[in-house]
Amino acid sequence: MMARQLSLDPHHGPRPKGEGLAALRLIRSRKVGPATFHRLLGEHGSAQAALAALPAMAQAAGIQDYTPCPLSVAEAEIAAGRRAGARLVTWGDPDYPALLRTVAEAPPVLWLRGDMAVLEHMPVAVIGARNASSLGLRMARGMAAGLSQSGTAVVAGLARGIDTVAHEAALHGGTIAVMAGGIDMIYPSENAALAEAICETGLLVTEQPPGTEPVARHFPARNRIISGLSRAVVVVEAAHRSGSLITARCALDQGREVMAVPGHPMDARAAGCNALIRDGALLVRNSADVLAALQSNAPAAAAEQPAPAATPTAPVSGRVRQPAAVARRLAELGHDTPRPVVTHRPRDAGGPVNLEGRILARLGPSPTEENMLIRDLGVPAAVLAPAILALELSGRVQRMAGGRLALSGG
Repeated sequence: MMARQLSLDPHHGPRPKGEGLAALRLIRSRKVGPATFHRLLGEHGSAQAALAALPAMAQAAGIQDYTPCPLSVAEAEIAAGRRAGARLVTWGDPDYPALLRTVAEAPPVLWLRGDMAVLEHMPVAVIGARNASSLGLRMARGMAAGLSQSGTAVVAGLARGIDTVAHEAALHGGTIAVMAGGIDMIYPSENAALAEAICETGLLVTEQPPGTEPVARHFPARNRIISGLSRAVVVVEAAHRSGSLITARCALDQGREVMAVPGHPMDARAAGCNALIRDGALLVRNSADVLAALQSNAPAAAAEQPAPAATPTAPVSGRVRQPAAVARRLAELGHDTPRPVVTHRPRDAGGPVNLEGRILARLGPSPTEENMLIRDLGVPAAVLAPAILALELSGRVQRMAGGRLALSGG
């Protein structure tokens, strides 16, 4: 297998242009997040068309001074990434990670630095506490080493504790580190040497622009990428309110397998893992348990095929709920997903009259499924989508994890 090492020379390698550059400008535009990006892509067919339509949509939503991300800003980001030795990969790029592509709110762009060949290995996340116990560190080291020796790419978040030892144990076989900040902003700083070593055989990954300092809100977003890249997520040691449990929840939402290593009931650092097992996560003791579970629960071909979409009216437990716009674009790019079965329901007689007001009246601070909103309003999805987008752009509605909608807090 030939390694696809990314060039560290800022003067060589492909420069994003056309659709790739438009995708970068679109996701960096104000009030456009991953969910809105994919909706715009589905409605307009391309990032370039969506970018051109964005000012008019913002004006229709009552925003008079809206300007998409300027070309110069996007080009400056690309130049900074190239200076850092990284490569920009967009959602429509053939080199975009296949498993992550199927996630409902997949990052529209990724910065990658290292050896792209590691993406061809079966990925399994090994995560856990920053203030891990000695036993937890030993368990994580053995788990990651066993997985790596079996040809698995170990995925983690470059954090202190469990993540660090997992990366170190998997260095020889290649490991993937998902970062919360820019590709050139290693956090924590003591892992700078580890990050360099990872690039020799593995990959650094982030959705943030170069130069971005990691802040609290970036870590939950980072966690969804860790789980989205992976076939399974193994939690080695985690407290009740650990960030690792956020990753586990993301994994469940994405239809991934969640596994946990049990701990002593009196050890607070094991409370999260024990709770996961109580709630249905698979108990694992070593890498052999993980590999056996993956072999028995999913055929090898699942690693290369997008997860099937659940039906809009009756989501299937454990399956990825793929928004129609994302599924449509996947099909256009040759990454097809099975067509969902649409169950027709009776509609009310309200029709699309004063649609934005009716949407706001139906929403509250707690997230609501978009399919439920369609059903309650009795309005076709094609009619509802532009109204929701206008409310998103005006800041009155926000799209939460899983594509759910809620009134904005401000």
